[in-house]
Amino acid sequence: MRRRRRKNLPTTPITLDIESLSHEGRGLARHEGKVVFVEGALSGEQVEAVLIDRRSSFDVARITEIHKRSKERIEPACEYAGVCGGCSLLHLKPEAQLLFKQEMLFDKLSHAVPGKEFTALEPLTGPVLGYRRKARLAVRYVHKKNQVLIGFREKNSSFITHMNNCQVLDVRIACLLPELIELIGSLEGYREIPQIEVAAGDPDISDTTFALVFRHLQPLAENDQEKLTSFAASKGFALYFQPGGMETVHKVFPVGGEDRLYYRLPEFELTLGFHPTDFTQVNAEINCKMVSRALELLELGEEDSVLDLFCGLGNFTLALARKCGSIIGIEGAQAMVERANENATANGITNADFYCADLSRSMLGASWMDKTCNKILLDPPRSGALEILPDIVSLHPERIVYVSCNPATLARDAGYLSEQGYVMAQAGAMDMFPQTAHVEAMVLFLRSDAC
Repeated sequence: MRRRRRKNLPTTPITLDIESLSHEGRGLARHEGKVVFVEGALSGEQVEAVLIDRRSSFDVARITEIHKRSKERIEPACEYAGVCGGCSLLHLKPEAQLLFKQEMLFDKLSHAVPGKEFTALEPLTGPVLGYRRKARLAVRYVHKKNQVLIGFREKNSSFITHMNNCQVLDVRIACLLPELIELIGSLEGYREIPQIEVAAGDPDISDTTFALVFRHLQPLAENDQEKLTSFAASKGFALYFQPGGMETVHKVFPVGGEDRLYYRLPEFELTLGFHPTDFTQVNAEINCKMVSRALELLELGEEDSVLDLFCGLGNFTLALARKCGSIIGIEGAQAMVERANENATANGITNADFYCADLSRSMLGASWMDKTCNKILLDPPRSGALEILPDIVSLHPERIVYVSCNPATLARDAGYLSEQGYVMAQAGAMDMFPQTAHVEAMVLFLRSDAC
């Protein structure tokens, strides 16, 4: 069957009135009865734009001129804002970004549980620049430019943004970008490094406070390894190589010692260690506030028995353990369970037990299933927690604190809990990723007879 060729897009600019922002942070307009998403446009603006993509149900356009500007528009702090796909809202005032995220969250929750009032929590906020402690940076040699590029993907593209700095990355990492570009360009294997994973801990805990993991497609020449190691030694970061899958990640510098970075939760006198490739929250200040809020909402006492689902390396679990009688943390990756136990031991916590289990399946019948748990915290991935909600409900917990990184699946799960007799009592946004449309949230559910 012959493929139908996509018609050439019109090159004549069109005038659009922006009605609102989409959930991805793009301006939403209508033209000739069809939805048009406009990159970089804000609600209330009138813009001139050209189409850059056409789909059956919507078009995508790029601004060529702004006729009427929003009062919320600002000059982006980053020179790559119009190109780089790492951030989508740098042109919007931070307070307006937060309002947009709150409205999106509350709109989804209100539709999921119609007619039910809940208390809106104050949003959790922190630094809007230089906050990002974890990232995966793409690397590519571009023949036409005769240059190595390091950065995030361009908007709606597989190309890499040509960038020498990044305003949202931790400054310890961002300041290295120009030198990293030059360094990789000088290697024999400059074409063989497609990615650098970066991770940073708190800056004052150990001599090595951040790490770079170099993915490489072919074995690196000895001279290249020496150059990278020398650079790591001069800049004071831990150097890792990754020649294959995640299981091949290994530390090259410094030689010896634990493969750990560290961060603190000072309110709970905790210091947590993590491997550079472990999942940790990218925004340290928001993480501290998030853990504190979770404890406030759970209202823990020594008589409480808690279940922490999707517990990771113990970020919430160990803080909760300081305030409750006992706690069980469940995580799907055995390596993270081992890390959580390691952190519990290092912090002198003896009332926390950790187990590995697939939380996309029923928990009933598991050896660790504690039917006396009266309070539950869950922090699932973007897919949510629908598969285990029936098991959670069967425990009849008094309080459930749900931490979410996806308002859509949170709303779906909130609807289910509401149907099972739980009241959505409080909800609030957490600005974990400023300058982006990404929304994190925390919701408190109460058993109806415990309200």
